[in-house]
Amino acid sequence: MKILIIDNDESLRYMLTEFCKHANWESDTAENGRQGVDKFLQGTYDVILVDYHMPEMDGLQTVREIRKHNENIPILVLTVDERQEVADRFIEEGATDFALKPVKAPDLISRIRLHVQIANMKHVKKEEEDVFTAKGISKGTLQQIAEFLKKNRDPYPVDAISKEIGLAYPTVYRYLMYLLEEGKVKQVVSHQKIGRPKKLYKWYTH
Repeated sequence: MKILIIDNDESLRYMLTEFCKHANWESDTAENGRQGVDKFLQGTYDVILVDYHMPEMDGLQTVREIRKHNENIPILVLTVDERQEVADRFIEEGATDFALKPVKAPDLISRIRLHVQIANMKHVKKEEEDVFTAKGISKGTLQQIAEFLKKNRDPYPVDAISKEIGLAYPTVYRYLMYLLEEGKVKQVVSHQKIGRPKKLYKWYTH
């Protein structure tokens, strides 16, 4: 994991670098917001730590600038200012969280870990949603068909499922093919006395 530390206080930059070493993380430092944004655009980071009061470009401007380029990276603001309106302004600009100075290593490390975890979960969720969108699959419809099959243990033909849940036959068929491909549904062939064998579908229980 790599952390970008943006703070004009040299002793604090050193201390935060030591925190990162302690947690076995890599870190880069910048002396002000402008330098920090430049470094961010040139490198790859997992978390950004930003000081509030800095010359040239303060913490608010820095957060705003970074958010123009990246919506997801966790940005933790470090400040001595305890006022609620300051916190609100940072959240409005897109900061993820903030810690009051002086910061303590265990608190900061656990916050960083938590926010990286949340960011990763969001990323996975977005990837899943992109897959659904690409395949023209709606999560709600998929759930509706899955719930019906889970509740009813017997295998059902497409027309019966379509009738029971009130969705068009082609829609149900398309979703069943998707679930079949995902290994969630099993196809059972029922041999009729008259006519062609009928394909039935049931929820696949391992």
